[in-house]
Amino acid sequence: MKKLTSTRINPTLINIGILVLRVVAAGFMLTHGWPKLNKLLAGGEIRFGDPIGIGPTASLILAIFAEFLCSILVGLGIYTRLSTIPLMVTMSVAAFISHVNDPFGRKELALVYLLIFVFIFISGGGKYSVDSLISRKAK
Repeated sequence: MKKLTSTRINPTLINIGILVLRVVAAGFMLTHGWPKLNKLLAGGEIRFGDPIGIGPTASLILAIFAEFLCSILVGLGIYTRLSTIPLMVTMSVAAFISHVNDPFGRKELALVYLLIFVFIFISGGGKYSVDSLISRKAK
């Protein structure tokens, strides 16, 4: 019971936690980015929201960049902090612009993702990331 209530920080467990959060959040976000990428590659008329007034095609491309490409980078821990920025922007737009008038339950998922990506931005990729390998080799 003492271990369960201990406030002592275990760096190994923290780094494993960051790894799991990074990989799972990135994997879940890919399930949103992949269909958007397929929509773009299918061609034809693009029907997508334009929440910030840059046009549906540009909005779709930015969402794909964040939800697909940046998710892969976050999952692997490559430029982790930089890669979370487009994801945080995309989730902020989803929660505070696209779903602003919707009930909380509709914007809740975007807010949860936003919170996760803010945490990853603050913590970085952790020990078990490509960023960590690069920084160790640079020393």
